[in-house]
Amino acid sequence: MISYIEICYVCINKIDNMTLVQLEYVIAIDTYRSFVAAAEKCFVTQPTLSMQIQKLEDSLGARIFDRTRQPVVPTEIGEEIIRQARIAVLESQKIKEIVAYKKGELEGELRIGVIPTVAPYLLPRVLGKFMEKYPKLHLHVWEYTTEKIIRELKVGLLDCGVLSTPIQETDLQEHPLFYETFVAYISKGSELNKKKSVTANDILSEKLWLLNEGHCMRNQVLNICNRRKSMHPDDAFEYNTGSVETLKRMVDTNAGVTIMPELSIAEFTVKELDQVRYFKSPEPVREISLITQENFLKKKAIEALKYEIMEILPKRFKNRKKKEVMEIN
Repeated sequence: MISYIEICYVCINKIDNMTLVQLEYVIAIDTYRSFVAAAEKCFVTQPTLSMQIQKLEDSLGARIFDRTRQPVVPTEIGEEIIRQARIAVLESQKIKEIVAYKKGELEGELRIGVIPTVAPYLLPRVLGKFMEKYPKLHLHVWEYTTEKIIRELKVGLLDCGVLSTPIQETDLQEHPLFYETFVAYISKGSELNKKKSVTANDILSEKLWLLNEGHCMRNQVLNICNRRKSMHPDDAFEYNTGSVETLKRMVDTNAGVTIMPELSIAEFTVKELDQVRYFKSPEPVREISLITQENFLKKKAIEALKYEIMEILPKRFKNRKKKEVMEIN
């Protein structure tokens, strides 16, 4: 009787000599849209990579890439082949993960993308302890916009992302971490100093300092204040910055108000906290989640990262009750 393993071996060898290496080359070309860049990333010469892709295309009887266009793009059937190649390579990598998991080790690398309005307030409190616990796990962290994190997760350049949700991407998984309250930071001369808490309508009478386009928190702030509909064009002075700290300084120097995530005020002085006002219930919050591919690798490492994040958060951040999650669109 032929065993299951023998059947699998025969099936694999009948796939016209297709190899995992060839599939990895296909994925690299799709990711970087260049044969030269893909060869560099795969540590082979460009002729070697091109020859392997040609062999694969000949064995399949189909062109995977349109080489007449720059950057290189997949053909219609190539897109389907690439999608399956990503699944095949991902599944093959799980074998190493199974072995590492059984050994109880966390090693290799973990590539994380974090939005800039979260990274400086969350990561310093998490990463030191995390790296001390898992010295064999090499972390690579990038501060990216939501759009770039999503794009790099989909092509496998990142293992996970930390960003505001919901993002409504069906091929990515959202693992909610916490609900962070938005607070108003007001100038010393503002009439809002007379109030213990504020509403969205209170903010409408003030000059509002915003992050620039491309930051999801900008849209969340506009949604809090319904600012798109109510702001007069003459009052629409915007200072283009990607830094929450810069917005705070603009309020201190030029009056007005800005909206800040609660973690960003953790190290404020007593005087600075005097300029902070919380919103009346239901408080506007942003949902912060770990994002992964649907069928993701490095589950133990990502679970360990999630645990460390949850450990440093106050209990109120984990409760959604009496809070309104702001959309990022």
